[in-house]
Amino acid sequence: MNEATGWLLDVYAEEDGITLWLLTEDDLRLRLCMEFEVTCYVSGDFSLLRQAWKYLREKDVRLERTVHRDLFLGKRDVMAVSTSDPAHIHKLFADLQRQFPSLDYYDVDIPITLRFIAQTNTHLLGRCRVTLNGEWVQTIEPLSSPWEIDPMPIPLRILTLTPDCNPVVRKPKQLHVNYNQREYSISLETPRPFLISLKADLQRINPDLILTDYGDTWLFPLLSQWSEETGIELNLNRDRERHVLTRKANSFFAYGQVTFRGAQAHLFGRWHIDRKNAMSFGEYGLEGAMEQTRVTGIGVQEMARKSPGAGITAMQMLTALRNNIMVPVQKQQAEDRKTLAELIRADHGGLIYQPIIGLHGNVAQIDFSSMYPAIMVKHNISPETVGRTAEDVSISVGQDDVPEGLIPKTLRHLLEKRLMLKNILSDLDPRDYRVEILKARASALKWLLVVCFGYLGYKNARFGKIESHEAVTAISRELMLQAKEVAEDMGFTVLHMYVDCLFVQQEGFRRPSDFTQLMNAIEEKTGIPIALEGVFKWVAFLASKRDARVPVPNQYFGAFQDGTLKYRGIELRRRDTTMWVRKIQLKALEILAQADSPQEFAEYVSDVMKVVEHAKWELRSGRVSIDELIIHQKLSRRVEAYMTPSPVARAARQLQSHGRQLSPGQSMEFLFVRNLSGVHAVEFGIPTDHQSINFKRYCRLLDRAIQSVVSLCKSPGIHEQLFLWDFPKALHSRLPK
Repeated sequence: MNEATGWLLDVYAEEDGITLWLLTEDDLRLRLCMEFEVTCYVSGDFSLLRQAWKYLREKDVRLERTVHRDLFLGKRDVMAVSTSDPAHIHKLFADLQRQFPSLDYYDVDIPITLRFIAQTNTHLLGRCRVTLNGEWVQTIEPLSSPWEIDPMPIPLRILTLTPDCNPVVRKPKQLHVNYNQREYSISLETPRPFLISLKADLQRINPDLILTDYGDTWLFPLLSQWSEETGIELNLNRDRERHVLTRKANSFFAYGQVTFRGAQAHLFGRWHIDRKNAMSFGEYGLEGAMEQTRVTGIGVQEMARKSPGAGITAMQMLTALRNNIMVPVQKQQAEDRKTLAELIRADHGGLIYQPIIGLHGNVAQIDFSSMYPAIMVKHNISPETVGRTAEDVSISVGQDDVPEGLIPKTLRHLLEKRLMLKNILSDLDPRDYRVEILKARASALKWLLVVCFGYLGYKNARFGKIESHEAVTAISRELMLQAKEVAEDMGFTVLHMYVDCLFVQQEGFRRPSDFTQLMNAIEEKTGIPIALEGVFKWVAFLASKRDARVPVPNQYFGAFQDGTLKYRGIELRRRDTTMWVRKIQLKALEILAQADSPQEFAEYVSDVMKVVEHAKWELRSGRVSIDELIIHQKLSRRVEAYMTPSPVARAARQLQSHGRQLSPGQSMEFLFVRNLSGVHAVEFGIPTDHQSINFKRYCRLLDRAIQSVVSLCKSPGIHEQLFLWDFPKALHSRLPK
């Protein structure tokens, strides 16, 4: 009997168990097999259960009558259905559900990786030791934990493949290859030589990860087509018994917007990640995706394409499995009926304290660390621990004699790990090579924590309950008011409060240490960890563009004492802002950041105006790359559903007229041009005639962005001069003809 030690790269179901891929310490890639039994549960009317029992007796399964726990209903009499064929469990229960749709089904759609992790106490990307009989695993022993702060690096082989241009815009001529800091290109002119060259690279490198741009939507479909035409097999999978798994494109609603996910190509035994089709990959990269895989149990190539909500759901499933709680196929508990009065009182959301419009100096921003998940953990808020309404919820929610709920159990280690990563980061020199890695990992965990609150109240979440969601917001509002009271009792002025952060000010206080006593007092009062985001030299809270008297809570910008900028809600943060406008607005803020106080702010506005005028002159003179003028927007609905076609809808109609199929959530690229429709879809190519660009339209976009950062209202006691003027008119009067 042999033994091997290494990192667990992949797990997937087979007809006779599961397949594991192990990257060993001596740099081998082992394909291993393991017997694995899967159990699901069925409950409901006894007579129907008897019929289902008779139906299943003809199948290759083991049946048992037992008692198991439902999170909401408590212990239930269930029929346990076990099989040693994990690959066909979904088909088995799909057939059963068609025959008996009124029964309740549990643990049917739990990913095989989660079942494996729960049974073996291992984790994906974790180190483990296996004893083997041939290629069959006899025992597996975990050697690491997903909650380790400094996991041993995995010696991955990464092959990067990128085309020389966007295949949507024009046909690529070369494929750029990067491996181990060596870069070269392969011609795409002729299929056969290209495939032979790429196949040789795959065999020589044997990568663990194929990282691509447009791999899902362009490269892998092209490789499949050319391979079929030429008869050259590429062996993209490391597992030769498997074909590339393809998934169709789809549109779905998530986080308040329609999202489009393109077609996908998944591999077995190695990973494939398309950076252009990965939901949050741009936020935290490979290190972040791997961090999410460690804690969620979802494979890297799967997690890179999924939303953080899917990660939280997986973590909740894993907690349920480890605590013998059945996971329903769908949410079974309907929300309680509420009267209109109850609905009005129930959920007011997080506390928003209207900011004082204008410029303010020496302002500290104090943030509660992961406030909502911290509340869930501290006050034991979970669907099974909170009553019918949150109307009378206070800090007393979550009594000591109530067992820890599923949600706090899921989040506790996640919170602790992110906090430890942040503490390590705060002590590191910014030039330390570990900073970027730790930032990516902390960011990936942050996104999981951000969505956990939303899923607590999501109507379709399996472990969601609106009353739990309301309890969290009720407690958060109380905590914010407590923080405000503490600050004011200590002589601070509270300028703004937004959900989980406070902006405070006191005469003579400008160093971070000046606010330490306040922070300690708030943390002691609320019991929630807090952190100092920084101390602003000046910060600007903006007014509504429609009414200068009305503040906008989530729109502000400012300069910290070291000159670094922070901005929220302005054009720089919008994905549909052109690169040209972003660059000029950022340059404007960098100029204004030279001001050491609100009183100096106006002195730098004239320099901003010079930059703007020069930028407009460059635009009219053809010195701005047209690539920097491209607008990126998403279709919010089907093209036919736009009653009054917006620019993005007009661009989409241009493409549809040429046979292009478009879906809601799909991103569109277009330019503002001087023609009848006013737009030009970039997919048709970049115009070579610079004079076709609608300069006035782009100038208006820039005017709006600059107005956001210079048209500030007066702040009593701080800013003596009211800076108001007809900004767009003034600019256009100076615009070069």
